[in-house]
Amino acid sequence: MSLTIKCIITDDEPFARKGLQGYVGQIDFLDLKGVCENAVELNSLLKKEPVDLLFLDIEMPYLTGIEFLKQLPSPPRVIFTTAYEKYALQGFELEVLDYLMKPISFDRFLRAANKAFDYFRQQQTPAATGDYMFVKADSKLEKIAFADILFAEALENYVAIYTREKKIITHLTLKMLQEKLPPAAFVQPHKSYLIAIDKIGSIEGNMLHIAQYTVPISKYQKEEIMEKIVNSKLLKR
Repeated sequence: MSLTIKCIITDDEPFARKGLQGYVGQIDFLDLKGVCENAVELNSLLKKEPVDLLFLDIEMPYLTGIEFLKQLPSPPRVIFTTAYEKYALQGFELEVLDYLMKPISFDRFLRAANKAFDYFRQQQTPAATGDYMFVKADSKLEKIAFADILFAEALENYVAIYTREKKIITHLTLKMLQEKLPPAAFVQPHKSYLIAIDKIGSIEGNMLHIAQYTVPISKYQKEEIMEKIVNSKLLKR
């Protein structure tokens, strides 16, 4: 499958920009569309040149990479490039594809680029056709029937999909997986979980019991989640 990923580098350090440009130039499926010194320049460039992927520094003048990403209504996918570990959790919450710590070796950059390639290739794969989908797991595409899914759990840049028979780990975020599933049949009771409503066996306090598993309900979402579960009329009795 032919795939080209259009990308932009944004970093306020000239040496870092030059290094990333050199790395991008070595990878044939990356198509560099621009290099910016800060988020203000990036904002202007994105209005002229929509791209698939941003290599985005975090600590920059005027606007941090995180602040910039939060204000974009439909941002491209992002790989953070930073010298600071303290932003890793925010990167996870923003569902970035990867988080590269400076100084960035070419080996680590290549792994991040390949992760982006796998993500965009999977986006090209037909999904949510009929009553099943395909996900990439262990270097193959695996068919999963929606009816077999108990729940899914976020694991940094991966998702574990649980069925009664097995656990399938795939390179997706929970948000990406949710877009593939029928919305009326699944609910997100917690930022790290997505569950099949008809697989809930019982509810006890802030815990949902699904087969042999328990899944937490966020206290901030409990009322909304309970209403959706009850209104679905799918809860087992």
